[in-house]
Amino acid sequence: MSVEVLDSNTIVNFVGDEEAFTVSVHELFVNLDSDHDGQLSYSEMLKELQSLRVFETHFGIDESMSPSELASEYESLFTKFDHDSNGKVDLEEFKAETRQMMLAMASGMGFLPVQMVLEEDSLLKKAVEWETAMLAA
Repeated sequence: MSVEVLDSNTIVNFVGDEEAFTVSVHELFVNLDSDHDGQLSYSEMLKELQSLRVFETHFGIDESMSPSELASEYESLFTKFDHDSNGKVDLEEFKAETRQMMLAMASGMGFLPVQMVLEEDSLLKKAVEWETAMLAA
């Protein structure tokens, strides 16, 4: 983990660089695809979603949700990724939904820089690294 400063432009510009974004999303997809079948099952995505604790915390404070409520929320999130409702998420579905989520995050951030703790292999960390490389070029 590292503390980084980013703003909405960092994310928007990274997502807008089709090659850089595609490479980063593909790397994440491959890491999640534990059975290497080219698709993400619910259980493969669930491991990642649970590690992010998306529904278990609110602004860093633990929330109490019943196991059935959590399961329902995770299933709903998986359904957002599974555009063709076949029970699997392919790379294009994953990329499209990831793009939408990152752009929504950027929209919510506004234009002022924000200091965040980022996981080393996260897409936000990759966006910061991409921006740093672009500024150095």
